[in-house]
Parts: sequence; C-alpha cells; structure tokens
Amino acid sequence: MTDLGKWLIFVGAFFIVFGLALLLVQKLPLGFGKLPGDIFIKRDNFTFYFPLATSLLISFLLTLILNILFWLLRK
Repeated sequence: MTDLGKWLIFVGAFFIVFGLALLLVQKLPLGFGKLPGDIFIKRDNFTFYFPLATSLLISFLLTLILNILFWLLRK
C-alpha cells in the first residue's frame, strides 16, 4: 500500500509542475501555438486551428522528460 501512496504523490507533484509550466509558457515569447507547422485557416465565418507543430514539440519534450525521469528512478 505504501507504493501506491508514493505513486500518487509523484503523479500529483507531476501535475502541479506541469500546470505551473503551462502557466509560465504562456508568458514566454516562444511562440507556442503559433509555430510554422500549425494549421490555421480563416474564412468569412469559419476558423479552423490545429496546432500540429506545437503538439509534436510538446510530445517530444514530454517523452524526453519522462524517459530521463524513469531512467533516474530505475537506478
């Protein structure tokens, strides 16, 4: 049962850090959400936005962070 408690604390801390990172990223001039690969179509009364490049970048960063984290926890 103590392992479950440790994992819940770890997951909670991860979500707190991830939430704070999302709040901070909005204030940085990195252009998240407006990268060159993002699809943005605007017509008269229709707007379509799909952040393809932003999604790929976030996926890559999360994969890298989690792989490093799991590598450190394995030791």
